[in-house]
Amino acid sequence: MTKIAVKIPGLTMKNPLMPASGTFGFGDTPASTKFDLNQMGAMVMKTATVSSRTGNPQPQIKVLEDGVLNSVGLTNPGVDSVVADKILPFKAKYPDLPIVASVGGSSVADYVEVAGKLANSGAVSALEINVSCPNVANGGMHFGTDPEVVENLTSKVKAASGQVPIYVKLTPNVTDIAVIAKAAENGGADGVSLINTILGLEIDLKTCRPVLGNNYGGLSGQSVQPVALRMVNQVYQAVKLPIIGMGGIATAEDVAKFMLAGASAVAVGTAHFKDSLAIPHIAAELPRVLDEMGVSDINDLVGQLKFN
Repeated sequence: MTKIAVKIPGLTMKNPLMPASGTFGFGDTPASTKFDLNQMGAMVMKTATVSSRTGNPQPQIKVLEDGVLNSVGLTNPGVDSVVADKILPFKAKYPDLPIVASVGGSSVADYVEVAGKLANSGAVSALEINVSCPNVANGGMHFGTDPEVVENLTSKVKAASGQVPIYVKLTPNVTDIAVIAKAAENGGADGVSLINTILGLEIDLKTCRPVLGNNYGGLSGQSVQPVALRMVNQVYQAVKLPIIGMGGIATAEDVAKFMLAGASAVAVGTAHFKDSLAIPHIAAELPRVLDEMGVSDINDLVGQLKFN
């Protein structure tokens, strides 16, 4: 029988699939009610911040032919409410489903506070550190683009999270993503997840204005997959950390590609715009794809890409 279960720090998963952060909100979006979420390997929550946030100006989302451009912003009720009103009730409903909570902030102190409160909830299996947030305390630069900042932030969040493993979510909007991944590893990360969205722009010719209220937005979906695969493979070669890969995954074949490139697990996001049951559909197809590849254990795929 083909084995599709995977195990990475903090996460013992029946399959390698989880929703990308924000895709299912806090388990309270219409998409998250369409199937039994226990069919997923893990649940990834929307990013929490110290205080409540309302998000960016409308419109926040533009669906393109081969992807989605979004500038939703980190809309959330604040970490205290996220724990009490979102995560704890979700854990009560799905006690056996591993939960990955997402940590955001505008300063190192923010990240430390949010990570500590999420970890201390007792309900999360791992934390994903969203270092693509604008670093307000340092002139608006994104945390995830400076190796020294990433290493420092990772070490402080790691100290605050106690026994809960942390995965640093890497932005692709950098010159060399391997350098950033090494910084996360040096800071004590238990793993990395990548890629976050690629900064993009779409223009409406009738108005001569950007289609998004915040002008620029993050591009995700099928169009970014080759970039994501390249970056996952570069990071796999650079660090010894497990990788959660994402970027345009919509089929079981896509999952196999990401694992060959070096991912140990994957996240699905934009595919849900076309198929709200994307994760259970992909999970059901995985054994067939592995059988066709002559693979009996999905973990045997990890990093087995053969270069020309």
